[in-house]
Amino acid sequence: MLKHTVVSKPALITVYLIAFLQGLTLVSFPASSAVLKQMHGFTDAQYGAIFLPQVALAVLGAVAGGTLARRLGLQPLLWLTAVGNGLSQLALAASVWVIPALAFPTILAGTALLGFSFGLGGAPLNSYPPRFFPRHAPAAVVALHTLLGLGLMGGPLLVEGFGGVNLWVGFPLLLLALSVLLALIAATVRLPPDASGDNLDRRATEKPPLKSSGFWIFAAIAVLYAFAEGAFSNWAVLYLREAKALPAGVAALALSVFWAAMVTGRLLVAVLVVRVAPQVIWLMLPVLMAAAFLLLPGANTPALGLGLFALAGLACSAFFPLTITLASARFPNQVAWVSSILIAALMVGVGLGSFVIGPLREWLTLEQIYRLSTLYPILVIGLAGWLTVSQRR
Repeated sequence: MLKHTVVSKPALITVYLIAFLQGLTLVSFPASSAVLKQMHGFTDAQYGAIFLPQVALAVLGAVAGGTLARRLGLQPLLWLTAVGNGLSQLALAASVWVIPALAFPTILAGTALLGFSFGLGGAPLNSYPPRFFPRHAPAAVVALHTLLGLGLMGGPLLVEGFGGVNLWVGFPLLLLALSVLLALIAATVRLPPDASGDNLDRRATEKPPLKSSGFWIFAAIAVLYAFAEGAFSNWAVLYLREAKALPAGVAALALSVFWAAMVTGRLLVAVLVVRVAPQVIWLMLPVLMAAAFLLLPGANTPALGLGLFALAGLACSAFFPLTITLASARFPNQVAWVSSILIAALMVGVGLGSFVIGPLREWLTLEQIYRLSTLYPILVIGLAGWLTVSQRR
């Protein structure tokens, strides 16, 4: 059990602002896609390739973060996360000034730095909220992921604003300045000691995660969830435009609706989880995912398309934050390590899911792929149900 800790407001604000910054930087490259392709002449293949280093380094950063949390502590990882985010934005802005031959490698370096800092941040960002609010740990973690989601929503708006005045480079420079400020504060602010619980008595009877079947089931759930979220978010625009022949504006709006519903769902769950057991909500969300997959092939009108992607966003909203919360509760002496490895599992799922659907389109329509994707939440329901029952026993 975590002992009660007096919450330092500067520390709390810093942690949650770094989560918001993480969301802004994560969307910075995709939100700048049109600018990058126009400014540097990237092909579709080159643009798609810039995200490969991000996925690979996110996995590496998450695995490294779990180990470094034990050796260095969580506070160094927190300010290193902000530093990594800042360096990624420096690379994004620098692509404007380097010679054309170096633009693509510079962008690759930027996405690699972004991926590594995202993976590294998994340990501190998911470990501090339960320390701040030990009696409401699930709500605290979901609230942090809500701010990350708000960053994902706000980034494209900032890009549009800076682009509207022909000053796109101001966007990454603004995020660079915010990163530097937060890194300095994170390095000096007084954060709770032993936030992850990793320094508690090592003689605790808790089974090491790597030797626990429960941990590997949590990891499998994270991968399956990433497949489901990727099927919704990565193919929303193409699905509505190509398969359903809906207007381009409707297709683009559907993706925005998906992210907005995800943020709204996290806000709702952050409030609801105070009164309802997190396991109940956790088990209900994949049911909604399955319903969305089954209904999406019938999205033949703009209203249905927007409504069903809103349902998908609501279904995905708090599932991963609750997965981290429940896994951390199962291994209270290994919170930082467990959350880091689950972030790595999520990124593995994102990477695999992004490429699997492409080849499948040679044999299956997107409607058929969405129907088959119902298997992801069904498997999640089975695995999550088994974990819940075994925990009660």
